[in-house]
Amino acid sequence: MTQSAKNILSATALYSDDAEYRILRLPPNAITLGAGIVAEANLPFSALIADKDELTLMLPDAACQAFSRRLRFAQISEQSYRLITFDAELEPTLVGFIAQVSAALAAARIPILSFAAYSRDHVFVPAEDFKRAMDALRALKERLALG
Repeated sequence: MTQSAKNILSATALYSDDAEYRILRLPPNAITLGAGIVAEANLPFSALIADKDELTLMLPDAACQAFSRRLRFAQISEQSYRLITFDAELEPTLVGFIAQVSAALAAARIPILSFAAYSRDHVFVPAEDFKRAMDALRALKERLALG
């Protein structure tokens, strides 16, 4: 059965942990270093993205500190972020889910970093905007459930 972005978003629980995260940039040839840190840290959430230009990690502050010697050449964001997970299994054919999330947060003037896992979507918002982001997403869910 094909999921509807409206239906799934209105019914999806919002999950967050209490951690603050940083986004890190390393050269593209640092894949072994990044993968090793992600594997060793054994975190409830982390992300590693490798492309032709760079290696990107999203790690909790605690992991950045724990691995600071190995990450000494990383560019680490000054901005801290908070995780919001849309805690439902999303089909890969789902259309418009992140578009609705992004529009609601854009209307609240909250920037996002969007990450997709196999069956869950996640967004990161600046830590200082976390409460407003959760309020905006709850309001979106209510509108969709009513409408």
